Amino acid sequence: MVDDLTRTGLTLGLGPLGRLMPMYLCLDPGCRIVAAGPTLIKLVGQDAIGQHLEAVFDLRRPMQIVSPMDLAQAMRLKMSLRHPPRTGFKGVAVPLRATGALLLNLSFGYAVREAVRDHALSDTDFAPTDLVVELLYLSEAKAAIMGELAKMNLRLREAMETAERQALTDPLTGLHNRRAMERKLALLLAARRDFALLHLDLDHFKRVNDTLGHGAGDQVLRAVAAILSDAVRQGDAVTRVGGDEFILLLPGMCDPPAVERLAGQILDRIRNPIDYQGQACRIAGSIGAVLSCDYDCPDAGRLLIEADRALYASKHAGRGQFTLRRPAVAGKYAPDGAESGQGGG
Repeated sequence: MVDDLTRTGLTLGLGPLGRLMPMYLCLDPGCRIVAAGPTLIKLVGQDAIGQHLEAVFDLRRPMQIVSPMDLAQAMRLKMSLRHPPRTGFKGVAVPLRATGALLLNLSFGYAVREAVRDHALSDTDFAPTDLVVELLYLSEAKAAIMGELAKMNLRLREAMETAERQALTDPLTGLHNRRAMERKLALLLAARRDFALLHLDLDHFKRVNDTLGHGAGDQVLRAVAAILSDAVRQGDAVTRVGGDEFILLLPGMCDPPAVERLAGQILDRIRNPIDYQGQACRIAGSIGAVLSCDYDCPDAGRLLIEADRALYASKHAGRGQFTLRRPAVAGKYAPDGAESGQGGG
């Protein structure tokens, strides 16, 4: 290389060489480092000058060297720093025939991103003609865009989930609404799970609204929602389906005495006065219930109709009552075509 430049009358000092090849290494015939480009000096330190190549770098291709020609004869060089972060390099070596020295031109290859991060490199550490900076910029720009898209997708998903929750939630009480109840009911029927369905309607609620105002009515509805939520188990569904109407879906509960006990506890608690700005709001409740296990092929429409009929029977029996409607079952619970009310508690 020097011979060729000399014949043309040109010489190349270390400064211009470092600008063209900021990661060059110059080795003497004994494979000691006699010069290095500014970027390599930044990585290995000035103390590397004068050291043997293998004292600074761990050779991978070729695995070992006896003379500089071993490097020159290798088609491609692979090496890494001996000390952390053990940055990897690729390169080529050419002999300087006039001196017996060797010139190595190294690059980071695919590890350029890690090298830039580990050594805090900038565009000035690369040759002006090196496309690595532009590629890094494009890669970082892509990563930034993908990051923003991921954040946007997350915000969109959260907004959709929030909208879905709001669409299934009664804003006044925080309970599920009719739409959520219908969805839960459909899931229970599709899974062929036994369950109890209780339909609760408040008694004397209109009187509270008429005498104390709608603020008192809202307070009563929130209090009843809290009573119902506290009475059921985890996994049960409590829904407000109308003004003062609530439906409870109780998976796995198909024992009539257990359903009656739960209904009685709910009715007893609802009878307790509810405070509104120092005024006592007195209401009661009526409950109609059905058990899915009483039907060979239960469907949502029929269960809701039967529960509504049982609720009507409770109202007809004097309010504050519980009725469990059972098809073709005689005894204390109402069979089809004959409703009977049972007191709560």
